[in-house]
Amino acid sequence: MNITFRQLDLFRALVATGSISGAARAAGVTQPTASVHLRELAEEIGLPLYEVIGRTVHLTEAGRELATSARAMQAEWEAYGQKVAALKGGERGRLRVAVVSTAKYFVPRLLGGFCAAHPGVDVALEVLNRDGVIARLRENLDDLYIMSRPPHDLALEDRIFLPNPLVLIAAQSHPLAKRRAVELRELSKERFILREEGSGTRLAVDAHFRAHRFRPQVRLVLGSNEAIKEAVAGGLGVAIVSAHALRHAPTRGVVTLDIAGFPIASNWHIVYPSGRRLSPVAKVFEQHLMRHSQATTTGR
Repeated sequence: MNITFRQLDLFRALVATGSISGAARAAGVTQPTASVHLRELAEEIGLPLYEVIGRTVHLTEAGRELATSARAMQAEWEAYGQKVAALKGGERGRLRVAVVSTAKYFVPRLLGGFCAAHPGVDVALEVLNRDGVIARLRENLDDLYIMSRPPHDLALEDRIFLPNPLVLIAAQSHPLAKRRAVELRELSKERFILREEGSGTRLAVDAHFRAHRFRPQVRLVLGSNEAIKEAVAGGLGVAIVSAHALRHAPTRGVVTLDIAGFPIASNWHIVYPSGRRLSPVAKVFEQHLMRHSQATTTGR
């Protein structure tokens, strides 16, 4: 098959934007030009790659297979470009990182330090809930992924990066705020505000409660640490959040309770699919993260 990079670029843009007009804008060409290139691509392959239903593009089976191959080819080509840049003594390339929402409290700072040391690197950061990050991981869309509870059904390269202790918080005026070594059973009548099911924090909390045979009274389920902290400050209940959500974004009127069995031990993980060859830039960024981890652990 005689397929050009321009055709593949347009097809990747079509998949990303969901429309021919969007693909044309992304590729910097006119819509008629985009249509011609995409039609020629389908003709070269010999199968329809997509169909338009109600102005929405739906990929055919052949289109989905091409999308997967096109992403792999793009990653290989970018890795080659980075290797050439490295051979020339430069540090250039594109770094794609996807992180769960709680990691937004510290990952951007680490990226900032990395970019300051490597100004030629172009960074794309995706901040999503755990399900969103896992979806991107399954599609192999990024170089590195940072989360606290990696999925067990995927073959992954997995490195523990940083501790992620989960603490129990309450309003500063709460009766338990000034007490020490409170037993978990004393919270049986408290109303809990928890993260959504499927989040890394919720998975760890549910496992902890099961191990201690504790059933919380759930008042609210929220998908945002900020919303949870504000609800706690407003006296709506107690909650369990990552210590990073307090350390890097403190909320007035919220305190950490001294509860037996807390903080819940958890860790941040750097993961990527087994068998994926990291680009030179991704390898350098992973090393940057691990140096930060070591410095944090040793207190340097």
